[in-house]
Amino acid sequence: MTIKTDIAIIGSGPGGYVAALRAAQLGASCTLIEKDRLGGVCLNWGCIPTKALLYSAEVIESAHTASDFGINIGDVVVDWDGVQAHKNSVVKKLTGGVEVLLKKAGVNILYGAASFIEPTILQVEGESGTETVEARDVIIATGSRNASIPIPGLDGPGVVDSTGALALEALPNSICIIGAGAIGLEFASLFNDFGVKVTVVEMMPRIAPLMDEAISRGLDRALSGKGIDLHTNTRVSRVEHDGKQCIITMTKDGEEQKVSTDIVLSAIGRAANIENIGLENLGIKADRKGIQVDNRMRTAVPHVYAIGDVAKDGPMLAHVASHQGIVAVEDAMGLTAHMAYNAVPSCIYTSPEVASVGLTEEEARNAGYEVVTGTFRLGANGKALAMGVSDGFVKVVSDAKNKAILGVHIVGPHASDVILEGTLSLDMEVTLGEMRHVIHPHPALGEALAEAMLDAEGISLHSVSRKRK
Repeated sequence: MTIKTDIAIIGSGPGGYVAALRAAQLGASCTLIEKDRLGGVCLNWGCIPTKALLYSAEVIESAHTASDFGINIGDVVVDWDGVQAHKNSVVKKLTGGVEVLLKKAGVNILYGAASFIEPTILQVEGESGTETVEARDVIIATGSRNASIPIPGLDGPGVVDSTGALALEALPNSICIIGAGAIGLEFASLFNDFGVKVTVVEMMPRIAPLMDEAISRGLDRALSGKGIDLHTNTRVSRVEHDGKQCIITMTKDGEEQKVSTDIVLSAIGRAANIENIGLENLGIKADRKGIQVDNRMRTAVPHVYAIGDVAKDGPMLAHVASHQGIVAVEDAMGLTAHMAYNAVPSCIYTSPEVASVGLTEEEARNAGYEVVTGTFRLGANGKALAMGVSDGFVKVVSDAKNKAILGVHIVGPHASDVILEGTLSLDMEVTLGEMRHVIHPHPALGEALAEAMLDAEGISLHSVSRKRK
């Protein structure tokens, strides 16, 4: 059977399904091909289930500290089966919602594994047999998978990836996490809140190495203060299993150290899914980082686009994938659209959260800017203090010459929400001077961002860290 369609999309993650919805809005016939579950990794085994567990962990943390706010709860008991049931319920609701949206939009959902025969002809192998899809334009949205590195024993018993960590039947007593990026740190935070002894090993000099250095230091201090054992500048050389526990051998400054733990979680990043989709039939040469595209998400082959984690050079973030999907579809439909990455927010949903948008201080200096920064401690913010938060801060990176806002960085509660104002500031190219006229609600965490921007000009009203001008 041959299916003819305007736009064919391979993969139904946040990039693929959003692209399909936008294509339908613009009047295109669209076939969305998925080999597993609608929603892809993000909704089924990544962003959403992880955040559900993190919220359960937040509830536990609140229960443990309730007496600080005059609320006496008594013993707090973790019902792991109940926690998993909550997670699964959230996933089911969201994936079911996506299916409803797609069907109501008239998107043809085709289950199976797709591969290119020609640039606009796909072969789809499904449970019911083989079908051919002929399209005017094709969007590759095949996503990514957990990356692997050649560490002896990393594929042995007791070692899990993020998918396995989400599906644990019982909480371990201890866990060692390899990798202190967003995935590793989020799991470290949630397992710690659930009472698990957590060790994190990171080969880079600091945790959250892609964040501003001040953010990394602040998060390190917060997580260490909660009892998480952090090892930076440290490499794991091998993992062994003695029948009961995993023994991790790690090296720092030439000295070996061993750690015994119930489970090892490999969280060393993601690799693009570029295999077995017939790229060789198109002449496209991709690597583990993905497929090269331009700012309209077009590959080197006409009428073939790549979005999301499979698109090279773009950040591997669900919200980026969604926007890339919209750009690809709009370009295919003859509209003017392009990707810009100067205002992409990045969040780590630890406790406390961290969030960042724009340039770090180091990146801004390396780019040749005359940098001035402003900071404001949450310990001086009324809403934060009411929440029992005395640590955390907001940092603003700006250009000393024209007062342009170059980056915003946050450590603290609801950082993933507060960062939106910084994202808008960068996207709309608002200056520090213009931000003075924005009225913030009081009391609110967002006031800390306003004060940090004032501090960058030396005129913070609620801080004595700078001389007022």
